[in-house]
Amino acid sequence: MSVSPWTISEPAYSSLSYLRSFPFDKIKIDRSFVKDLANCSDSGAIVRAISGLGRSLNITTTAEGVETIDQLDWLRAEGCNQVQGFLFSAAKPAAEVEQLLLTFGQRASQAA
Repeated sequence: MSVSPWTISEPAYSSLSYLRSFPFDKIKIDRSFVKDLANCSDSGAIVRAISGLGRSLNITTTAEGVETIDQLDWLRAEGCNQVQGFLFSAAKPAAEVEQLLLTFGQRASQAA
């Protein structure tokens, strides 16, 4: 059973008690925290705490809005499982996703 991801966002309308009440399979980290990683220690602390919570509860964490290699490296080092953002690609129609994945696969095999 898959449930929509729980997004941790600045408005913080969410409650941590939902983690026990519903079978979440993913926690999404809002792009506003990712954007401020380099400039705001609070954002780094929040992302680190969310990644740790995900690891402890065995829930995948996905960071939104990754635009730089530095952000990607930081998120990987903190244990974030998945990332999405313009670093990889702008939003694409479903018909173009297969070709995008093939391109990434070719790049990965060339780097190996």
